[in-house]
Amino acid sequence: MNTASDQMPETLSDHQPFPGKARSQGLLVSFGGYSSAGVKAVNQDAFAAAFPDNSSRPYKGAAAAIADGVSSCTDAAIASHTSVTSFMQDYFSTPDSWSVKQSSARVLNALNSWLYQHKAAEQPSLLTTFAAVIIKSTTLYTLHVGDSRISHIRNGRLEQLSEDHQHTELQHTYLARALGADPHLKVDFSCQSLQAGDLILLTTDGVHEYLDNSEISQIIQQHSQPESFTASQLEDIARILVKTALQQGSKDNLTALLVSVTQLPDITQKEAQQAFSHLPIPPALNIGQKIDHYQVLDIVFSGTRSHMYKVKNLHDGQSYVLKSPSLNFADDPHYLQGFIREEWTGQTVQQAHLMRTYAAPDKPFLYYIGEHIEGLNLRQWMDQHPFPTIHEVRQILRQTISGLRALQRQGIIHQDLKPENIMINQDGQVKIIDYGTVQIAGVNELYSPLTKSVPQGSVGYTAPEYLLGQSGSSRSDLFSLAIISYEMLTGKHPYSQLQKADNQLRQYSQLSYTPARQHRPDLPAWIEACLQKALKPDPAERHQALSEFLHDFSTPNLQLVSQLEQQPLLSRNPLLFWQALSGVLLFTNFVLLALS
Repeated sequence: MNTASDQMPETLSDHQPFPGKARSQGLLVSFGGYSSAGVKAVNQDAFAAAFPDNSSRPYKGAAAAIADGVSSCTDAAIASHTSVTSFMQDYFSTPDSWSVKQSSARVLNALNSWLYQHKAAEQPSLLTTFAAVIIKSTTLYTLHVGDSRISHIRNGRLEQLSEDHQHTELQHTYLARALGADPHLKVDFSCQSLQAGDLILLTTDGVHEYLDNSEISQIIQQHSQPESFTASQLEDIARILVKTALQQGSKDNLTALLVSVTQLPDITQKEAQQAFSHLPIPPALNIGQKIDHYQVLDIVFSGTRSHMYKVKNLHDGQSYVLKSPSLNFADDPHYLQGFIREEWTGQTVQQAHLMRTYAAPDKPFLYYIGEHIEGLNLRQWMDQHPFPTIHEVRQILRQTISGLRALQRQGIIHQDLKPENIMINQDGQVKIIDYGTVQIAGVNELYSPLTKSVPQGSVGYTAPEYLLGQSGSSRSDLFSLAIISYEMLTGKHPYSQLQKADNQLRQYSQLSYTPARQHRPDLPAWIEACLQKALKPDPAERHQALSEFLHDFSTPNLQLVSQLEQQPLLSRNPLLFWQALSGVLLFTNFVLLALS
């Protein structure tokens, strides 16, 4: 990390793709900044920039931040310096699987709370503006609160990306937002595509209030080089901007920070395929055969997509599962990417209800080693328990949700929940398996030509939003889990339309829900109400979180029950409605016959 008091780094680059060993062209950026107290005795501005040289580079990107302490506060300089240094340290410490928005929001909310709690005589003492940019893959992310400014420069044209948070009253201008001013922080967040050669400029008001956009553009153009910028050249331009603003009457602290985008990731389809297929796929194995130091004890399954074996590690004598892709997919880079992502997820998110995978360094073939779970999958359990109690179903749900929440905390959505992907071991412990289609928020932000338009999930368990071409969320996993819950209780499916492989869903209203109590009348109304909410076709109408669903499955939600009871009988219980209608019609016929 580099702050205002440090010498700025030379050009930094990123050459490590996710996951695999591709030698692809990566992100290349340079930083250069300058800060001055100006005519004031103390400099209450601060800036920092960083592009850590570690394995997190592709996932976290490069970051630059600038802050201007509010001069009316006693500790303004502490506020600005703490903000930029803490943001850099904490942002790069968040999980690689988190998106930029999730990571930055978590860090800024914590930082804002710390600043807000430190007051002198009940008056704010730590207030500062804050502006930051994060460059990840081919995208620029901006975060902004206050009147420090972010601008984007392309081909000599300057565009202001941030909006100054100011309020004018009686010809006086006040800062409308700042870090530490309010317990509920509101940060402007945006993103846009980048091009090689772009410049990003961050300034405090001591600079941009005395230089308009045309003057800034002119200074940058006058000192631009035909080749890419070095850190020292960017620092020289920042110094000139500050000096010019001072000459034009600036009475404030002044800071300018420039980020030059020299190169962006440019991975081709061929390179992507090489990245995920550099290891040969092993042939299908038979019992007794060995691969490396693993001997096949049993064949768990062998299909057209993959093979899984129970194996014995000849080094430690322990049992594991070994999974390898099928040779049918040797030329499918998207499938191979998913296979490697599956191994990565099992190593990265370690929780009691998630199947673990283990690192196998220097392996000569494409496979992964996973935790061996002695037991049965949920489909088999359902066959053995056709009429489970609500308590039994709740025990399975509670453990499954615990595993899913561990994934969600890392910004990961499973996307393929079904009974076959939920294991129950001999001690009754639930384990979620198969991470081949997981959506990882942080990885989704990386540039990749490997796109897939096929809906995620399996037939019968796919959330409707996927079928409509929309992206998934945690509520998509909730929908799949609610179908599984419904199926455990009733042995049936709530939506017959979703069981068709060639489903042509065009709108949510096409789906017709079958109440669970139509199949199992002994279910209490509050369970029915809980299931109906979780199984709403529109994700916006479902429970907001898995924990909310579990709570409603454990404790009667009287509001949901009231809403259920207010529904017409045809919606609450179609079977009972038609039975009643048939009875009325039959009785009417008897009356008419009697009268005739």
